[in-house]
Amino acid sequence: MIKILAIVLIAAGVLALVYGGFTYTRETHEAKLGPLEFSVADKERVSIPTWAGVGAVVVGAGLLLAGRRRR
Repeated sequence: MIKILAIVLIAAGVLALVYGGFTYTRETHEAKLGPLEFSVADKERVSIPTWAGVGAVVVGAGLLLAGRRRR
């Protein structure tokens, strides 16, 4: 179980370092005027700090190494 968590942390950390964040779309306004419907969607960007990506890789690697030393 710890090995899986370590691999997930390493993968998430590498993705955070490569992409630097992610974008999602949020609908903000809707209007109905008779048979017509209008909607406005805003794109939002969430930035992931570099230190968080590096930290996830380091913690994941530490968990992998700690799991190997126990055996």
